[in-house]
Amino acid sequence: MKTVLAYLLLLSACIAAKPNIVFILVDDMGYGDIASYGAPDVRTPQLDRLASQGVRFTQFYANGAECTPTRTAFLTGRYPQRAGGLECAIGTGNVGRYDEAIRLAEKSDLGLPAEQAVLAKSLKAQGYATGIFGKWHLGYERKFFPDRFGFDESFYFLGGNVDYFTHAELSPIPALYSGDKPIRRKGYMTHLITQDALSFIDRHKAEPFFLYLPYSTPHFPFQAPGDVDKVFTKENWMEGSRETYVAMLEDMDTQVGRIMASLESADLAKNTILVFASDHGGMGPSRNAPFRDKKGTLFEGGIRTTCIARWPGKLPAARTSSRLTLTFDLTASFLAAASAESPLPLDGIDIFADIATGKKPEPRIVGWRARRGDRTWRAIRADNLKYVSKIENNAIDEYLFDIAKDPAETTNLIPSHPDETKQMLRLLGAWEDNVAPIR
Repeated sequence: MKTVLAYLLLLSACIAAKPNIVFILVDDMGYGDIASYGAPDVRTPQLDRLASQGVRFTQFYANGAECTPTRTAFLTGRYPQRAGGLECAIGTGNVGRYDEAIRLAEKSDLGLPAEQAVLAKSLKAQGYATGIFGKWHLGYERKFFPDRFGFDESFYFLGGNVDYFTHAELSPIPALYSGDKPIRRKGYMTHLITQDALSFIDRHKAEPFFLYLPYSTPHFPFQAPGDVDKVFTKENWMEGSRETYVAMLEDMDTQVGRIMASLESADLAKNTILVFASDHGGMGPSRNAPFRDKKGTLFEGGIRTTCIARWPGKLPAARTSSRLTLTFDLTASFLAAASAESPLPLDGIDIFADIATGKKPEPRIVGWRARRGDRTWRAIRADNLKYVSKIENNAIDEYLFDIAKDPAETTNLIPSHPDETKQMLRLLGAWEDNVAPIR
């Protein structure tokens, strides 16, 4: 009996030693939209505190220029191109926006296949409680709902955006769900997401948990907590001022502070990996400075984003990291931290281990492709060189930049660097061949 009890105690200790994982993903936020990334007009004391306690990444890239591809990369740990049909945000009401996505939508198959999503399932197999509260945007069909992906608990809206107070989108399809059931709730969306996240933490504080918290903030419609009487229609759905946008960001910062306080009051912070990031660059009233352009493009302003990671005792505090990092690196890092294995090969790498051990970054070749209608963006980065092209209406615009010397992408090097351009095109072609869709 004593031997059995000792084993159970040892097993319990091993389970408790696994770090909790909290990933906060905000939506459509520009690189320069919070104070610790240079915003002059936004007060974000909670995120500033998080940055002082962890690592602030300055070369963190989203795997997509829009919402769906980045979320696909996070849950799969792989390039979103591999999934098929998800290189563009799924349109409101389950609309495919380019040929491959249209084909899948016609077959009622537009979304991320559950068998490709490894993160929550692999963590669950390691004894983690799993929950998602926020934006889903990975398919409207029942087979694409979060419970098929390994999430025990969920409160989410299906598409890309909803009214923050009515929780309706611009389609007749029910938008708000808990589990697999459509529901109705009262309240400001950002606050509802936080409330459910706090409840999840409280109920699972005695076991390891994975909390995926994809806020809709600051995605349009641009509604601050005090805008309950502001009516949004199809005509003004995407309109908004910088003042409202800043109010949304500052409220979001407060909600992040509530999550941090919950972890601290439950004595969980020291054994919790907490990561904050954006899914791509901003649009409308956002601030992507000091980078070029915005969401939907493959210039730096479209894909270089904020990311702050805290893991007490493992990651250094108050550190700024300039290593090249992408969304799917978080997937690999979370799995490694939990001693979990993916059933599929990952494209991301464990950046936490590299930072913790002081390992020098190895050269990486990373790529992107974004499609919508007849427009195709393509990009490849190898060391400090980055090639970008946009094909639209049978015309092509091409660029080559030295990101180290010219992070704002002001000088096109193609005329003066023909050999390097050819090499980058070869690398891009090889990358595209490697990430061909599997369906």
